[in-house]
Amino acid sequence: MKERKSLERDIKDSRFPPSLFFVYLVVLLLMSGIHTGLLVGMGRLGWNDFLQSVIPILYWAAIAVGLTLFTRRQIKKTYEEPMHKLADATKKVAGGDFSVYVAPIHTSDKLDYLDIMIMDFNRMVEELGSIETLKTDFFSNVSHEIKTPLAVIQNNAELLRLEDLTEQQKRYADTIFFGTKRLATLISNLLKLNKLEKQTIAPIAETFNLCEQLAECALNNEPAWEQRGLEFEACLEDYTEISADPALMELVWNNLLSNAVKFTEPGGTITLTEREDEEAIRVSVQDTGCGMTEETKEHIFEKFYQGDTSHSTAGNGLGLALALRVIRLYDFQIEVESEPEKGSTFTVIIPKGNKEVVPE
Repeated sequence: MKERKSLERDIKDSRFPPSLFFVYLVVLLLMSGIHTGLLVGMGRLGWNDFLQSVIPILYWAAIAVGLTLFTRRQIKKTYEEPMHKLADATKKVAGGDFSVYVAPIHTSDKLDYLDIMIMDFNRMVEELGSIETLKTDFFSNVSHEIKTPLAVIQNNAELLRLEDLTEQQKRYADTIFFGTKRLATLISNLLKLNKLEKQTIAPIAETFNLCEQLAECALNNEPAWEQRGLEFEACLEDYTEISADPALMELVWNNLLSNAVKFTEPGGTITLTEREDEEAIRVSVQDTGCGMTEETKEHIFEKFYQGDTSHSTAGNGLGLALALRVIRLYDFQIEVESEPEKGSTFTVIIPKGNKEVVPE
């Protein structure tokens, strides 16, 4: 703390030192003297009135341009460039990147208040990174510890369901079984999301048939949509090749399809479409469900966010966050179109010639 107070006493409180304004004063006085000399010289040489009028104008125009360019350079160097770097850094931090570091402008013996602000920013990012690491480690450790007793409870609940029970006992056993199953899914998603965010999952990119994978994911969700009485339509190419990790991409399609089933009322329709053009491959999952407001659309990819609380028991708010992390891992894009009571459309855009991801 003493070192900090000592440092604050030594920093400069202005980014424009008095010497700079002194330079301006000297330059203007010098230019005024030269201007007077020009007028006297032109009069003694007997130059005509036109030249005596034009030359001073051109002279001061050149001085005005020079001073303007010099001032602009000083402002850019003094304020704009450092603030742009700081703005870019804050954008990265807002996106969850806590490895950001902004170098101070001056050395420790010539610090000013902007340097102090940058140093405070770096210290803040470092603290946020430590908190984020602590949080993710906590989630990971606790999740691993819970998995074993949870599996025991789930297995015993499943065995109870096979016994000759009364209706009330069977209802209790079903409640335990499905509750533990949902909790197991939550823990699994937490662990996957944690690994993706910490980049401990090394994506193994390989070439595979996207259409075949989409068809398999659709079939995996068939019991869910049949149970809810939904119609399912698919429009897929015969063969479309992409390079990515099939296991991670499967997470994306299963999450989008399960969300569509969850938020579509009985009698509705889910449409899976895959189309290709010269620039990209586009995979769309469209439903005729409840749709979303603009406010909900802004938050749907946040962890644990559930816009429609009436369906909160059917999920845990991690599916779309997990899907988005995978999509960003490969520099793919996802677009969302939705209106209340008119359904939603999620479109994943895969650029042609997508590059293989190399883990950091």
